[in-house]
Amino acid sequence: MLEIYDWLNDSKFIKPLSPACSMCSKGSKVVLFVTGVCYFDCFYCPLSFEKGGKDRIFADEWELSDENDTEKIIQEARYIKATGAGITGGDPLLVWKRTKKYISLLKDEFGSDFHIHLYTKAIKNYQYIDDLIYAGLDEIRFHPSINYWDNMDKNPLSKIIIDVINKDIDVAIEIPVIPDMKNEILSLIKWSASNRINWVNINELEFSERNAEKFSLKKYVAKDDFSSSILGSETTALEVISKTSENDYEIGVHYCSCSFKDGIQLTNRIIRRAKSIVKNHEVISKEGTLIKGIIYPQNEFTLKIIYKKLLNDYKINNKKIFVNINKNRIEMKILELNKIASKLADQGIFSFLIEEYPTANGIEVEKIPLPI
Repeated sequence: MLEIYDWLNDSKFIKPLSPACSMCSKGSKVVLFVTGVCYFDCFYCPLSFEKGGKDRIFADEWELSDENDTEKIIQEARYIKATGAGITGGDPLLVWKRTKKYISLLKDEFGSDFHIHLYTKAIKNYQYIDDLIYAGLDEIRFHPSINYWDNMDKNPLSKIIIDVINKDIDVAIEIPVIPDMKNEILSLIKWSASNRINWVNINELEFSERNAEKFSLKKYVAKDDFSSSILGSETTALEVISKTSENDYEIGVHYCSCSFKDGIQLTNRIIRRAKSIVKNHEVISKEGTLIKGIIYPQNEFTLKIIYKKLLNDYKINNKKIFVNINKNRIEMKILELNKIASKLADQGIFSFLIEEYPTANGIEVEKIPLPI
């Protein structure tokens, strides 16, 4: 019987575990979304309306203006002190030249040990996989269509996968865990093991805004009030892991829970980025968000007028004031701004405590009026 290892946030695995998964657990993989275009319309696709079917490019949350806007990719990787990248979509093979360009870019910048993995259905442009391997791709994760999980020998993709197995690259299968499809998933794992695939990754199924309607038609519901995870997905995954162990299939299997992705992978990546970009007036929370005090221009109080008031009326050192032109606001340490917030309010200038992500899109988490 193969040993099952309990990992982070309900994730479990049977060895071997992909190096990419280990890096993701540390938040050290930059997510390179190279296109939202895909020839398939999988009902469980988690992409948002903003990305699904759209030819847009992101390095984590940082959108590139076009495919030549590559400095953002390098800068994002530096911000999170990346040890690798995961190339995803859509299907990266549909823009294989772009994908090859980015693999070469990252390898040239960070060296041969910078681990790059890629997700694909590989139905179109699979003949260019060799080009990607030559450019430095370390691992390829194939995503077979759901109707072939229990009959991979009839899947046109199987010939492509078997051909790639003999090349200098790690080969994996990655799929979502559809509730009550234990037997089909086990059949896929057995086929993978018999064909010398390195590992199979099975991901907990989750709601997104874009797939919610299709999930509702299938009567899928969330497993609790605080999660986007689908009821039954985790149960099926645990049954699959247990049966794989009992059957002694000699292959790595990793169950990745939704809470692993959000609570471990994303949180650790955000913390890494926060540590790289934090300014003197900001505080990093335990979740990696940035907390600071802010003042927005109001009525006749422009940024310039507020800035002068802080200097002249309240004797604030100019080194303790950050004028954020891009967001049209003044930023300060919370404690210092909190001390003068009441006096500012008496003059019609209102200040806030703000918490936001340290990501390129800087999503606001919370805003609380000062003083507190």
